[in-house]
Amino acid sequence: MRKRKPTHPGAILREDVLPHLGMSVSEFARNLGVSRQTLHAVLSERSAVSPEMALRLGALLGNGPQLWVDMQTKHDLWLAEEKLHKILLGMHRITSPAIA
Repeated sequence: MRKRKPTHPGAILREDVLPHLGMSVSEFARNLGVSRQTLHAVLSERSAVSPEMALRLGALLGNGPQLWVDMQTKHDLWLAEEKLHKILLGMHRITSPAIA
């Protein structure tokens, strides 16, 4: 397990993308075609970047949806692994040849 939590994509949007574009949250939300509240939930890291939001971000910013989906997945997996760490350590791999 990595020691440092992967950055939530909302933090990248909030700290890097919006300042670089010089856009307000409301203006960016309008360009994405989502409500300001929906965007704010992502920016404040209370909501994940959904596949739909990733498609919107990728189209608007020109970097494709996969970047945003991958960033969110890394963040989510880290949180899940942190939560299940003790349980996962106690699991033993099944070595049966019937399971590939």
